[in-house]
Amino acid sequence: MESSPSALLKLLLPKTPMLLKTALRHTLSMSPTSSTWDLRTEITINILRDMMGPGSTPTPISKLQRLTCKDTGVKGKVWVSKVKSDVPQEDDVRQLLFKAINDMGTGAEQWTKPEQRPLEAEWQGYRADAKDNEPEPTGLSEKEKYDNLMKETKSKVTLLYFHGGAMYLLDPATYRNLGIKIAKETGGRVFNVRYRLSPQGPFPSALLDCFTAYLSLLSPPPGAYHDPVPANEIVFGGDSAGGTCCSALLQLLLQIHRSTPAGQTPTVRFHGKEVEIPLPAGIAMTSPWLDITRGLPSIESGVKYDYLPPPSQTDQREFPHDEAWPTNPPRADLYCEGSALMHPLVSPLAAKDWSSAPPLFFSVGQEMLRDEDAVLAQRAVAQGVTVVWREFEAMPHCFAMLLEGLPAGAVHHEEYGKFCKEVVEGKRLGNSGVFIKAKSLKREDVDVARGLTEIRDEEVEGYMRKGQDRIEAKFRRGVDSSSERPML
Repeated sequence: MESSPSALLKLLLPKTPMLLKTALRHTLSMSPTSSTWDLRTEITINILRDMMGPGSTPTPISKLQRLTCKDTGVKGKVWVSKVKSDVPQEDDVRQLLFKAINDMGTGAEQWTKPEQRPLEAEWQGYRADAKDNEPEPTGLSEKEKYDNLMKETKSKVTLLYFHGGAMYLLDPATYRNLGIKIAKETGGRVFNVRYRLSPQGPFPSALLDCFTAYLSLLSPPPGAYHDPVPANEIVFGGDSAGGTCCSALLQLLLQIHRSTPAGQTPTVRFHGKEVEIPLPAGIAMTSPWLDITRGLPSIESGVKYDYLPPPSQTDQREFPHDEAWPTNPPRADLYCEGSALMHPLVSPLAAKDWSSAPPLFFSVGQEMLRDEDAVLAQRAVAQGVTVVWREFEAMPHCFAMLLEGLPAGAVHHEEYGKFCKEVVEGKRLGNSGVFIKAKSLKREDVDVARGLTEIRDEEVEGYMRKGQDRIEAKFRRGVDSSSERPML
């Protein structure tokens, strides 16, 4: 997105009255968040609310994709080696996914069987000697870039990372910057997957790409630069919609294991080899989006600390039609058919069985998605899964990525990296819950078994059903349901 001084001035000048009002209210401690936010955070969040709120001009999906998905090049302390692998000659991976979807559903869900496509991803690693805005070296092949990346890798951590963006956006520069932080904290490397975006690639296109990426780490396709990566050195990572991918992929693997005779490891034919499908070392999620229906109470009650527009606002908006949306034939949701919104591989919050899962890490704010994250974390603990929960007072969605330089962000990155290192090193983790105060960073212990939420499992389906009904009702009214979708 254009970020020159003139472009920023053009953006901010009309907002001067709002900025002055925000600064005055904060300085006089009249803002409801002045005790927990600094002035920079207050201004940033209010600008985002103004840009995304009811008074903003809706932007067509295709234009948003062109603006946010533009690759401005590789810069800074990061090695990037781009990957594109051929489609496997067998159809086994697709068919295994389709069987799991059918087995886990009710039979009433409608969905389209996507074709397999070449895998696109980036290896990312820390480049210690580079300056912050230094371009990548010229004249190097992707293989040479990968070799340089590996020379600076100091641990066995391989983070299979799925980007956020509400399933329809991708900002390469943001995720390279994040890759720098993760690689530096862990000493490892990041495999950042470019899964298919919606609405062009509806469910289960992205999940198929994510599953293919995992298999490609375990058993490198022809021409790959990397050696096989053991599953106990792989951590699934993702923020927001990337958390949807993390948890859905984990549920897919758990279902494949549940469908395999006891004592046997499931396998699949992939690029001419029979490849075992073990579980990864752990799952590390930042503000994961687990309920595509957006039905739980914090979606409305969490607006005090968040910038995402809740359904009560977005229900009143219509996005301009363009070549991408609405689809032909039309559907209720950008990511999936309305009938599939509560499928466990679409909304992982609907999945009941998380037993046998590897350790799960959650980093969340007091945000709109907090309830769904708390419900899943508490459910997993009850089923014997290890959960590491880090909740940050007054912080909005994906705050550590959004608010550069915030002290709480540094704590997030440290905790995230520590979890990844410990699960790969085989350290036996116990359940751990911590609430971190906004300004003092004081830590308070939280009971992850009973202290995260009072929402009972039996209530969750009712909330989700109401969310699904809301989306489908809006679709039936002929209103563009893309306005149901925040920038997650």
